[in-house]
Amino acid sequence: MVSTSSTDGDADRTVEVVVGRIGKPHGVRGEVTVEVRTDEPERRFTAGAVLDVRRPHDVAAPVPVLTVRGVRWHQGVLLLTFEEVEGREAAEALRGCLLQTEVPADARPDDPEEFYAHQLAGLAAYDVDGRELGTVTRLVGGGAQDLLVVRTPDGRDALVPFVAALVPEVDLDGGRVVIADRPGLVTPLED
Repeated sequence: MVSTSSTDGDADRTVEVVVGRIGKPHGVRGEVTVEVRTDEPERRFTAGAVLDVRRPHDVAAPVPVLTVRGVRWHQGVLLLTFEEVEGREAAEALRGCLLQTEVPADARPDDPEEFYAHQLAGLAAYDVDGRELGTVTRLVGGGAQDLLVVRTPDGRDALVPFVAALVPEVDLDGGRVVIADRPGLVTPLED
């Protein structure tokens, strides 16, 4: 989910963060539903905003960027129109594409309980007793909640729902997360 764009020093480095995922078309004029993946939709989705487009699994998107033309909410669903999209067929071709924007690599969300995916990748994972479980390799969007991918010392990838009950502590400055591990979550079930 993370790609760096400028590396002229850490102060200038930026990363792409996912702010939404395009869903089904709405109507026949190119409007699409958007699954919001940001706590700041009013800031990220404004008329004139330019968003990078990426298909999951690195498949080329039909267009590399989209410029927001219109924004509205309908029954709790965000609906967007884009300058580059005319008609239902063009909107359908974008289904499943991720919408991304650049943020400074050292930026942090305003809410201390929120994190960008690139901040979590590379953190050491420990259980509540201090035993090392592995390393967080990435954050993936899930249907009900996001999932931390933890690479264990034996090379397995464990998926941990990124909820407070299972991940009670994230210490970015200390480079670690604490996971309330349960048998079968990160640690394998005993035979």
